[in-house]
Amino acid sequence: MVRQPKFINYFSYGMGDFLGAGAFALTSAWLLFFLTTFCGLSAVEASSIFAIARVVDAVMAPTMGYITDNFHKTKLGKRFGRRHFFILISIPLMVVYTLIWISGFSYWYYLTTYILFEIVYSMILIPYDTLAAEMSNNYQTRSKFTGARMFIAQASAVFAAYIPGRLIHALGQDDPMSFLYSGMIFTVIIMACLVLIYKFTWERPYDEIPKVEKKEERNFWQNVYKIYWDLFSTLRVKTFRHHLGMYLGGYISQDIFNAVFTYFVVFALLQSSVLASNLLTVMYLFQIAGVGIALWITLKMNPAPAYRAAISFFILGITGFIILHYSGGSNSIMLIYTMIGICGLGRGGLNYIPWNNYTFIPDVDEALTGQRREGVFAGVMSLIRKASQALAVFLVGIALQESGFVSGKANQPHAAITAIVSILLFGTLAFLIWGLFVSFKYKLTKENHVVLLDEINRLKNGGSKIDATPEARKVFEELTGWKYEETWGDNTVGYENLIKYKENHIPGYAESHLKAK
Repeated sequence: MVRQPKFINYFSYGMGDFLGAGAFALTSAWLLFFLTTFCGLSAVEASSIFAIARVVDAVMAPTMGYITDNFHKTKLGKRFGRRHFFILISIPLMVVYTLIWISGFSYWYYLTTYILFEIVYSMILIPYDTLAAEMSNNYQTRSKFTGARMFIAQASAVFAAYIPGRLIHALGQDDPMSFLYSGMIFTVIIMACLVLIYKFTWERPYDEIPKVEKKEERNFWQNVYKIYWDLFSTLRVKTFRHHLGMYLGGYISQDIFNAVFTYFVVFALLQSSVLASNLLTVMYLFQIAGVGIALWITLKMNPAPAYRAAISFFILGITGFIILHYSGGSNSIMLIYTMIGICGLGRGGLNYIPWNNYTFIPDVDEALTGQRREGVFAGVMSLIRKASQALAVFLVGIALQESGFVSGKANQPHAAITAIVSILLFGTLAFLIWGLFVSFKYKLTKENHVVLLDEINRLKNGGSKIDATPEARKVFEELTGWKYEETWGDNTVGYENLIKYKENHIPGYAESHLKAK
């Protein structure tokens, strides 16, 4: 029986992005500023925290993807769900998010607490990212789940921008408690959101999880090999590569914008950090409208045209800011708000479209591998998402340091201001143009998704590849990037298929493989 989602299900699923977008927005917009302004860290020290945490995440993200894909085999997984178990145990652990906003400690304190937060973040977001694909196979339903997620994501980002500004206004620009209180507020909200996710979302039924033909006992190193073979095998799926190009083009440009925008407002436009908070609040409000526009275009047309429209808005807004700076228009608060609104319309679409596309990637992967690997793809997405943010923040930190930026000072040298303006312009535009180029290669549409699912179901029910229609063959090949005869598991994509291929094609491999264990 197909379960029909209700409002509470869409709403509860969407609330999960209070962590993925809200806390992420608070961190990306304010943490570098907080560490360099109130904690005595240099720009390079502060930005290195983001970069070092990615080394931990390079292990944590794919490991969590592997664990959640296989946790249904355990007693806890059968009782609480292979995805939901980790969401449940992460509720009390979210207190670590508050700890990263306490001032007065050393570099090692901030590095440790941020790494701990990232571990908890992965424990939540990786299983969470699989849920839309788990709850429905329907194109429209998945798009609505993603729409709910993105609407709430933008609303949570409004809070992330608005709350610090109000606290700074109330407590003063020199009081670090504004950020601690912001962290505490978000911690409580996220805990409540995790309860909703646990109670009102569901997973793929146990009997619909593809079973491995035979149980293979692996030693530790074989498990490590499997995790990373599966991780890199995702890049062999053509549609996923194009998805990543669009995703990174849209998101890295936003990461760079987020990391440098507060500095741009304070030091280039010579405005207050309270105005920076207000501008970010308005931007996130317009992002909600941007999500609505992108959702409408995606449902009426397809994702690629909506993505290109979103990029055009963001480029227009960024260019407007640079013109204001050099033309002396930075005193016009109305024009500043106009530019941030235009940016918001574009960013809303850039947030929604890649995550909408992502929910259909496991279907393309299933056509290629014959397996359901949502957890693997969620691990890759989480790793790449956080790595891209860390890289953006780290490079911004280095650029600021090299340009002569002085932490904690109200006035900055001309070279530092020039660097801030250049980062905002060229750093963002480079990635936006890249994403725009890749979008013309993206071929997954609502029409060929239907053909894809029909052919998958035919093969699941014992249909022969010989009987495939020309249309099904074309769609499989166009989306996977492989010849039709090599799809549906007849390849080395993924560890299970690799072992099966070697056993079938390498004489004596099966015996030697067993002996190695």
